[in-house]
This record gives sequence, structure tokens and C-alpha cells, in this order.
Amino acid sequence: MKKSEAGKETLCRRLNPGLSGRIAVTVLAVASVAFLPAVTVAQGVAGDAAAGKAKAAVCAACHGPAGVSVNPAWPSLAGQQPVYLAKQIRLFRDGVRVEPTMQPFVQNLSDEDIDDIAAYYAELSPCP
Repeated sequence: MKKSEAGKETLCRRLNPGLSGRIAVTVLAVASVAFLPAVTVAQGVAGDAAAGKAKAAVCAACHGPAGVSVNPAWPSLAGQQPVYLAKQIRLFRDGVRVEPTMQPFVQNLSDEDIDDIAAYYAELSPCP
């Protein structure tokens, strides 16, 4: 590094001592965003969205053909996090979360079916 460049770097640090800390925070934020997809898979939701589309056909009656419900009584599923969706569907299936209209549709779903459906809805846009 040239002497003039070293002087600029020193001056920059004196004028803005938190700069290196902000750079570290920025690098950490970028690294953690890059890591998020691996976390989702590690948490057990590695579903096949294409398979989920076929399995979710019956869901469209209430949750909309593109996962956006027109009835406020039924939630929109499009764009939801797959971990959240899979957890909620499992809670319905296992009877922990009781909703009489949901039980018949989820009671026979396997964990793979649930992961596929969650992956499908997670890929859809929540904006109609």
C-alpha cells in the first residue's frame, strides 16, 4: 500500500471509527442470508414443489387456486415459510390444532406429502 493510501485509510478510521464494525455487520448479514436455505432444509422441510402442486389441488377450494384466499375465514398460503406451513399442517393432522373443516383433508397426509405441499405454497407469490 502506498503511503498516501495508508494515510487516507487512517484518516477514514479516525473520522468514522465504527466503519470496520459496520462492514463486519454487513458481511455477517450477507453470510447469514446465504445460509438460510440450508437452515430450512436442515429443519426438515425439503419438499418437492412440483409434487406438492398436485397434492394441494384439493386445498384450492378454500385457500384459492394460487394459494390466495378470497374468504377472510381461510388464510392465504402463498408465500408462507415452508417450515411454518409444514408445522401447521402437521398440527392439524395430529389433532393438536383442531379445525373440523381441515381434519378430513389432512388426516391421511404423510410427512413427505406435507413437506411437498409446504414447498409448493412457499414458492407461490402472495400477491394476486
